[in-house]
Amino acid sequence: MDKVTGWDGSAGVVVLPGGSAVRGRRIGDPASPADFALLLAPGPAPAWAHRRIRWPDFWVPLDRADALDALREALRRSHAGERVEAACLGGIGRTGTALAALAVLDGLPADRAVSWVREHYHPRAVETAWQRRWVRRVPH
Repeated sequence: MDKVTGWDGSAGVVVLPGGSAVRGRRIGDPASPADFALLLAPGPAPAWAHRRIRWPDFWVPLDRADALDALREALRRSHAGERVEAACLGGIGRTGTALAALAVLDGLPADRAVSWVREHYHPRAVETAWQRRWVRRVPH
């Protein structure tokens, strides 16, 4: 298992409140290998381990329990030192929502998650009111 070394400061990489790093990106963009990916949209699957969440564009995951389970798996892997990423078609809305949810699961208060991900990842992350509401309801 590779460690996060080298990911800090790279494009799309955010450091979660607990100190582990996670990369956000567009599914179709070339990327250095990760150890685990959360795929939040249809599209090409990477060569590394991954889990796909059924999540329509501009919306929220279709299966809340499955999405939270996948996010918790990604967080566990990140804490273990694996290079973890989240990716959707545009790399902003669903990816930003997943990164905000990971931050909440990692201890950030839910009411601060959207502003946190916009500051640390992308200024338009978590694009819709539905996505913002979903993040506020992520259990700690």
